[in-house]
Amino acid sequence: MATKGGLLEGKRGLIIGVANKRSIAWGIAQKVSEAGAQLCLTYQNERLGDNVRELGAELKNPLMLMMDVGSDSQIVMAFDEIRKKWGRLDFLVHAVAYAPRSALETSFVETSREDFRVAHDISSYSLAAVSHAAQPLMPDGGSIVTISYLGSTRVVPGYNVMGVAKASLEASVRYLAADLGPQGIRVNAISAGPIKTLAASAIPGIGSKLKHHRSHTPMQRDTDQLEVGDAGVFLLSDMGRGVTGQVLYVDGGFSIMAG
Repeated sequence: MATKGGLLEGKRGLIIGVANKRSIAWGIAQKVSEAGAQLCLTYQNERLGDNVRELGAELKNPLMLMMDVGSDSQIVMAFDEIRKKWGRLDFLVHAVAYAPRSALETSFVETSREDFRVAHDISSYSLAAVSHAAQPLMPDGGSIVTISYLGSTRVVPGYNVMGVAKASLEASVRYLAADLGPQGIRVNAISAGPIKTLAASAIPGIGSKLKHHRSHTPMQRDTDQLEVGDAGVFLLSDMGRGVTGQVLYVDGGFSIMAG
């Protein structure tokens, strides 16, 4: 179903987390662009930059910046560049998650202190870091959306420390919503069903998890990145102006099932 045009007309937004065409962030980028937004896409390093620049050519003259969310100095530089180019920011999409492979290949109880730190730094703390950087660019309000997963509230075999980091991320959404609400900035999360993204490919047994999702969700199909994008348009636009501090499930109803 096509996104209704114009919901984000004249808005400028930053999308963090596009890696390739399978990225959830790319699904959101396509939909918010259709809705009229002008975008800035970031990439972690030059290796991934080639992919992002190629995808960006399909959008309406996006701003492209390198930013590793694990680096405070790079966050400062990227947002300073946005300030110089645009002067303001209307919305921010945070679609970044990472845990070392070693933390996904063993049980959670075996997680090392360093793997735990890295997973929480990149997957959770980075939302607070970029929200803090975005705040001065949203003097008249704005919307921030991050991406979560059911592993935040249920044990998903093989998800391990990422599930704990996503729980931290969802708690961060609530605290950030409370902090930034007086400024008119809304903060929400979309809990998407499993999608075979670059990050998901590191999770052991992702293929069987996708098959299990298809067979147990009420809608009997996979989650599509573009339907996550449509939900993003809702939360980022004035249509979602009364929603903050929430987790919106876009998983075909899988999260309501008992087994």
